[in-house]
Amino acid sequence: MADSIFTKIIKGEIPSHKVYEDERVIVFLDIHPKTPGHALVVPKREVEFVWDLDETDYQALMAAVKKVADRLRDVLDYPYVGELIFGMDVPHAHVHVYGFKTAEEARRVPDQTAEPDHEAMAALAKKLAF
Repeated sequence: MADSIFTKIIKGEIPSHKVYEDERVIVFLDIHPKTPGHALVVPKREVEFVWDLDETDYQALMAAVKKVADRLRDVLDYPYVGELIFGMDVPHAHVHVYGFKTAEEARRVPDQTAEPDHEAMAALAKKLAF
């Protein structure tokens, strides 16, 4: 089986705007965010579904989700933080974490064809890094 795009990011084969990393999890900004700071929390072990992670990796993933949510609230002053486990876009378990101020922002569907502003994303990743 070929490595997922997330495994390639974990291995450093594809660049990303990393916010956090430890021995089990990596967090980087989504290149097509719902709102600024929209992050993907990804276990380093490649499994297709979050529910197939062993207990240790699942707990590490969810602990990182909470850290990211706290960071979005503290640094970007979002009153609300959403969490989404979708599981269809990339066959590698991951959790979307994004801040928002209105219900409309929370439901926003990003343009998947838009060219990312990597300079702005790099600055935002640096601001959010922990």
